Amino acid sequence: MELSDILGVEAVRAPLKATSKKRLLQDLAEMAETVYGLPAATAYKALMDREALGPTGVGRGVAIPHARFPGVERVIGMFTRLEKPVDFESIDRQPVDLVFALFAPESAGAEHLKALARVSRTLRSEAVCAKLRSTFDPSAIYAILTDGKAERAA
Repeated sequence: MELSDILGVEAVRAPLKATSKKRLLQDLAEMAETVYGLPAATAYKALMDREALGPTGVGRGVAIPHARFPGVERVIGMFTRLEKPVDFESIDRQPVDLVFALFAPESAGAEHLKALARVSRTLRSEAVCAKLRSTFDPSAIYAILTDGKAERAA
């Protein structure tokens, strides 16, 4: 699975001006409605319900909020770079500025895990994160995320 399979350039937003974790998740839900036609209120609730199980801030300024969602036919993603980092209750207690959100079908087992693994591997690369932090241009961010070399190096 490649990131280009789950992320389109229209699903990349930067800079996003969220000032809190709650506002960030609301913005992601609104983005899901705009880009994928998911009801924003339902998407927000799904993300909040998942966060209640444990924060999805994975460390080093990265968060991967994700949820299963009724009516989604395949794993879909959205990426945002925040204008200013926000507290996300991350495992390393560092604020988050790079966020890759995923929605998966309710029945998706392996595909959801493969998508999480791919995103995690890509954003674990310090070089990829440094490139992402060097621009607010959505097209450039999309190119960084979907560059085959960057994914293989991660």
